[in-house]
Order: sequence, then structure tokens, then C-alpha cells
Amino acid sequence: MSCFRISITPAAIVALVLIGAAGLIDSAHAADVAAGKQVFHSQCAICHSDKPGENKIGPSLFGVVGRHTGSEPGYDYSVANKNANLEWTPEVLDKYLDSPQKVVPGTKMPYGGLKNATKRANLIGFLETLKK
Repeated sequence: MSCFRISITPAAIVALVLIGAAGLIDSAHAADVAAGKQVFHSQCAICHSDKPGENKIGPSLFGVVGRHTGSEPGYDYSVANKNANLEWTPEVLDKYLDSPQKVVPGTKMPYGGLKNATKRANLIGFLETLKK
């Protein structure tokens, strides 16, 4: 059995602690998908479906994360949404859900926004699960 020595400098220890702390912080802010589903059903489901191809007053949100604006088949989007040229990433969705009219001026979505950041994160976490 061989033995070897590892030398760790104080700066390396500090870096490892910071990296570990950052990981804990990220884990603490992970989305609560079940809570996001509740937000969807209380805030979004009146106008949107979570089922593929089922458009209501608003387009289906199945597969929305990663989709291009104005591209859900069978839904009649506003010109503003068709021309927004955005991808619905979690970051874009976060901004949009906070204030739809600021992100896509002229959108026909009358929603005033979901101001609670935790609820938005949970909702986006739920939306990320809506895929094949």
C-alpha cells in the first residue's frame, strides 16, 4: 500500500468552501415543482392548458420551455408575440411572467404579472416538466 501527501494551501481551502457554499445555495433555491403545478392551476389554467396541442384563450404551455415565441401550432398569436423573436428560456419566462407587457409590448395576454419570485421559479420548474 502506497501513501502520498496532498498539500492544500489556505487559498485552496477557501475556494473549496466557497464552491461548496455556492452549491448549497443553488440547491436551496431549486424549484418546488409541486408548488409550481399549484401556481399553474390557480394562475394560468383558466387561459392555458398543460396538455400538448390543447389551446384555450392562450396557447398550450406544454413544451413551452425552449420553444420560440409565437410558434405553438393552431394558436392565433398577436403580431407582437409572433415578432418578438425570443426563446422561452427559464430566464426569459421569469421576466415575462413578472411583467408580460414589458417583455413583449403589445402582447394580447392581459395578465398583470406574477410578482412573487419564488412562485415564478416554482411555476417555471413545473413548466420545464411539460415535455415528451
